[in-house]
Amino acid sequence: MCLDIDDTLIDCTAAIRRTLGLLTGRGDLWPLWDLITEEHVALVVAGQIDYPTMHHRRTECFLTELGIIADADQVNSFERRRRELLADSWALFDDVMPCLEWLRAAGLRLAAVTNASGAHQRRKISDLGLAPFFDHVAIAGELGVAKPHPVMFHSVCLELDCDPARAVHVGDKLDTDAIGAYNAGLGAVWLDRDGVGERAPEGVHTVAGLGELPELLVSEYATVGVPAQRGGGTPACTLRDRVL
Repeated sequence: MCLDIDDTLIDCTAAIRRTLGLLTGRGDLWPLWDLITEEHVALVVAGQIDYPTMHHRRTECFLTELGIIADADQVNSFERRRRELLADSWALFDDVMPCLEWLRAAGLRLAAVTNASGAHQRRKISDLGLAPFFDHVAIAGELGVAKPHPVMFHSVCLELDCDPARAVHVGDKLDTDAIGAYNAGLGAVWLDRDGVGERAPEGVHTVAGLGELPELLVSEYATVGVPAQRGGGTPACTLRDRVL
């Protein structure tokens, strides 16, 4: 079982909104920040820049859009303060812990799969109590490959000793997470927390919250996780056999 982190488990958008408000005194800047972030992350995914460069350029571009021409030291100062404020703002969605506990009780091996950079993402996972749930953490900034590239998903399946056809990935980005996973041969679940109403393509399931995930796994992905179960010595069985 593979799970995206930001805006799937961690309410990243809310934390960034609060942080931008504290830094600028404005509450309307999230759409601009999100757009600039998407543009710069695309450069990382394409292999054109690395994550440290992306962070600096993103902040520089954001400040420029606000009419602030900042030198390198000022950009670094803004970015450093932004990260400090974010560290105090991260929070899990309410449905995360019940879902993770159910997945562990079902005997599934779990991987976190994220397109972020390394150190700060691992710190978030640890500080919010997520680390004990995961058998593997795959971070694009450490691997040099990112979702939706199939190599990202296949490397995780290799680490979990699981054929892609017996794995499921869940994430909040329809293209990057769900369609990317489906194209890589995994089961694909789009987490549409905001109810945007966009129709997922055939083969991609949609849930409005992680509370819907257990029923979906039992009904649609009854053999997920076999043979890659926790403990390694459990006889092969379906997910339905283990939880019903």
